[in-house]
Amino acid sequence: MNRVARVFSGIQPTGVPQLGNYLGSIKNWVTLQSQHLDPASSQPHDQYISIVDLHALTVPRPPARLRADTFEMAASLIACGIDPSRTVLFRQSTVHAHTQLMWALACITPVGWLNRMTQWKSKLHGSQQYGSLNVHSAAAQSLLTGLFAYPVLMAADVLLYGATHIPVGDDQIQHIEFTRDVCDQFHKTYGHVFSAPRVLLSQTKRVMSLKDPLRKMSKSDPNDSSRINLTDSDDAIIRKIRKAHTDSIQGISYDPVERPGISSLLSIYAALRDVSPEQVVQEMEGFTNLQMKEAVASAVIETVGPIREHMARLVDDRGYVERVLRENEEKAKSVAEDNWQNIAKCIGLS
Repeated sequence: MNRVARVFSGIQPTGVPQLGNYLGSIKNWVTLQSQHLDPASSQPHDQYISIVDLHALTVPRPPARLRADTFEMAASLIACGIDPSRTVLFRQSTVHAHTQLMWALACITPVGWLNRMTQWKSKLHGSQQYGSLNVHSAAAQSLLTGLFAYPVLMAADVLLYGATHIPVGDDQIQHIEFTRDVCDQFHKTYGHVFSAPRVLLSQTKRVMSLKDPLRKMSKSDPNDSSRINLTDSDDAIIRKIRKAHTDSIQGISYDPVERPGISSLLSIYAALRDVSPEQVVQEMEGFTNLQMKEAVASAVIETVGPIREHMARLVDDRGYVERVLRENEEKAKSVAEDNWQNIAKCIGLS
């Protein structure tokens, strides 16, 4: 299978991303387009970004909403700087080999491995306080199979393309470890086919809610003021950040434990400026909370404004976005089908 450095990432079709998506993942993907991951190779690395619409089915939504969310995510990624000539951007469901490989991997994956995964527990329980929750618990009897087994599909997504590097935040490392375990299990069962992927850890920590800095910024939060959407107007951005949760302590300091609200805003500013929070504290020495919020709002507008304008142009040119997806999906299918044929031969399906 492929030996050229190859980056693979997946993103849920949640419509227009929020600032946490941008700083936590998308900004890093844009940067990776101009980097050279393997100094020993004369070839630039490949980058694949899949809009994982099959994963989205773990939380059913109206079909028209899913189609709209998928289009908006594709347009948003391009508006953020994903270059379709440099990155293969495609919809997961258009490449049928994803589900073929998922089934092959599911047949060799122990239930115990899936039972240890934390994400299905947190989604089912509604919080991080899930303690000893497991698949046999009474609380888990309503658990849907897709939500329980989706890490196998995630492993298939990665392994299908021979990905060598997976950019993730620290909250996704468990999924990469799971993928490596499934990879090893496949090799013990059928022989060596895949390359175990390596983690590219994102430097940006999780972006927290503007209303509750102890929780992650999320599109699923019913309070729109808890997040910055990449289509928010300048006025909306200013209003949301002015009303963001802080504290009454004098001065600007970075202390995520004692001052989570202030620290969250400093982290946003630092990520947008590519500096450390400690450098931001020095820059804002003597600022009041209001002055700090104004500086953060200005930095957010400087980044979000051009993205919002580009996004509006892309929405008006739907044909261009659809054409980009179709062209990239042909590239993804070509690589995936070739690799699937090798895998199928290895396991006796051809």
